[in-house]
Amino acid sequence: MSVEPLPQDIDPESRCRLPLPDRDELDKDAQKAFDSRANPKGGSLAGLRGPGGIRLHSPELSRGLRPANIRLRDPDVIDARTSELAILITAREHDCQFEWAAHEAESKKEGVSDEVVEIIRHRRPPTGLPEPDAALIIFGRELFGDHRVTPETYARLAALFDRRTLVDLVNLMGMYAMTVASLIAFDAQLPEGTPPGLPPR
Repeated sequence: MSVEPLPQDIDPESRCRLPLPDRDELDKDAQKAFDSRANPKGGSLAGLRGPGGIRLHSPELSRGLRPANIRLRDPDVIDARTSELAILITAREHDCQFEWAAHEAESKKEGVSDEVVEIIRHRRPPTGLPEPDAALIIFGRELFGDHRVTPETYARLAALFDRRTLVDLVNLMGMYAMTVASLIAFDAQLPEGTPPGLPPR
């Protein structure tokens, strides 16, 4: 299978429009973040080739976002399955191949069924799905696609989550929409050998 050449403005090391951050130019705290992402055992698919590496070009931003990221990914705040479902919906509604690839397998590991993944991937109606899944899919499509949420959809979601969880869930999706903005603006390429998981636009 032939390897697609990278676009001309893509750095071959970082696989995006920015070079990899220079460790020697970072402060000690940012160097620790660099080292944790550069470590292949760190658990991140993207490592430095993705949002973590992009944000290290602005260490203060990277540092400032960390507490919110830790809170919103805490399974005691939002359970892991709901979190991964929300991230997958966000990736799909922004047509972000990179974020989809980073979370498709993880969402299945956390219990999101193949049926739900395919409904999200192909933007099919969530007919027959359990209410939490159907309500969240419709919410994400309205939020990111229509740029408004109907009273009916909001009421469905508000019936499923208490206020604090609902606020955290919406901000989790917002945080990943922000991540997607970086991935799109800097044209982060899929990891080598990873096929696109979303249909072409």
